[in-house]
Amino acid sequence: MRLFLIPISTRRALIYGRPLRRDAAKELSLLDRATTKAAQTWAGWEEAEKGWKKHLVTWGNKVQQRIPFEEWGLKSIPSLTTQRRIDEQYGNKKIEVLYPGNTLRLEKIPSLLRTIATERQEFHRKKMWWSFGIAPFTAPLGLIPIVPNIPFFYLVYRGWSHWRALNGSRHLEFLVEKDLINPISLSALEQLYAKRASRTLDAVQTDTSGPDMVDGMEKSEDRILLKMSDAKKLASIFEAPELALEAERAIVQVGEQLEAQKKQKDEKDSKNSKKDS
Repeated sequence: MRLFLIPISTRRALIYGRPLRRDAAKELSLLDRATTKAAQTWAGWEEAEKGWKKHLVTWGNKVQQRIPFEEWGLKSIPSLTTQRRIDEQYGNKKIEVLYPGNTLRLEKIPSLLRTIATERQEFHRKKMWWSFGIAPFTAPLGLIPIVPNIPFFYLVYRGWSHWRALNGSRHLEFLVEKDLINPISLSALEQLYAKRASRTLDAVQTDTSGPDMVDGMEKSEDRILLKMSDAKKLASIFEAPELALEAERAIVQVGEQLEAQKKQKDEKDSKNSKKDS
């Protein structure tokens, strides 16, 4: 497995684990196989031109876009048990973490990964049990003919999603605690972030040295670094086509969050100025 650490803004980053090898499918657990089958079924429904399948997929895709990018990132990291099932020697050597060295300090990578791994564990644990606990109460809706039991399947899906994120976070925490992380800066990533930082931060130029650029990042307020078009560039750099969707989701969500924060700040400043006057 290989991890990608991708700064989305000057304060927030996306963690992404390269998916399991395709030739390891026979090693997947029953749950993983069931999940793969469900994904294939969903893909088939996406091809429907009309009817309840089309409406369900449209609604479902909108819901998935609202799931926090942090959850998607942790879900991309397989459970430690699954990884050991595939590789019996797993845990005896370090895992590469690819990142832009002119945006993140090398010495802070472990603490950043630890924060990503632990800050949402309790949230995912509670939401997982809540989703699985409520799902059985919606089962009677499945008695209605023709119409699928959407509430039941949605709750089961969300429970599974939180379960995957929880296991991914525990795996990531294990790697950090056991010092199994090997951070590697990619020059192609550094070039991309140098261009973006020079446009985002006033004190940073394209030819600014790595350490000075990191200083500029740390001194800046939270500012978004990437554009939507960068998602495909990241996927190309990492040679991971599936990463594009995750990066796009993260860029959109972080952008919306920063915009909302700016709006709240402007409204607060406006109220304060009126009081002073």
